[in-house]
Amino acid sequence: MVEYTQKAEYNIHDLLEIMKLLRSPGGCPWDQEQNHTSIRNDLLEEAYEAAEAIDLLDMTMLREELGDVLLQVIFHCTLAEEEQAFDFNAVCDEICKKLIIRHPHVFGDVIAKDTETVLNNWDAIKMETKHQETYADTLNAVAKSLPALSRAQKVGKRAGKAGMDFRTPEDAFSCIRSETEELQEAMQLGNTDQITEELGDLLFSCVNTARKLGIDAEQALSQSTQKFIRRFADTESLVKADGKNMPDLPIEILDTYWNQAKKNN
Repeated sequence: MVEYTQKAEYNIHDLLEIMKLLRSPGGCPWDQEQNHTSIRNDLLEEAYEAAEAIDLLDMTMLREELGDVLLQVIFHCTLAEEEQAFDFNAVCDEICKKLIIRHPHVFGDVIAKDTETVLNNWDAIKMETKHQETYADTLNAVAKSLPALSRAQKVGKRAGKAGMDFRTPEDAFSCIRSETEELQEAMQLGNTDQITEELGDLLFSCVNTARKLGIDAEQALSQSTQKFIRRFADTESLVKADGKNMPDLPIEILDTYWNQAKKNN
């Protein structure tokens, strides 16, 4: 059993120490077996749960979920320290230096009177510090691990900074029409690779339209998915109220129930 003094209140130093104790001989077998790859998805999952707490405006939940995110950060830092790559202090040092460098209007003599100027300065400094020599470099730098809709929206936004963008939402929307036609043609040909390509182009066009409308595509789809779940549950309740079973009904009958559920909600 690892010895640790119980306290009424803990801080970041305690968290670092506890994580090291969990990894040490006599600690937790599960924690000892982990590596950066094995806990990769845990970091993503905890971040999404924190995002859900923000969406719900649940401060109690947010406090807990931010703690879970911080735990993942500490876990990776502990692993890296064991590998003699870096430690938590090095992570703090790097982000502090980054914030100072990218806020010359706060920590330097640059004048920035509005948010647009701040963001333009941020992008220019980011390109310089990351040695991005072309706009294509900035597009390639968008993390491939992002959800596809979020990545597409970010890529489109960065392309727009180079002038490669639609003038209006209507221009972007016109691409949805053309891509829909191309997808329909591919479906008629029955070529799976071509269908996949055209479907991707259609989705990308939808993301561009959302971006030009000032809408987050990822959030919009999430809301629609939740709406579908809610209406599906209502449909199922209506079917059961009539003493029927959904899988036993043809789609035409289910559509009737679905339309009723839509009217109710």
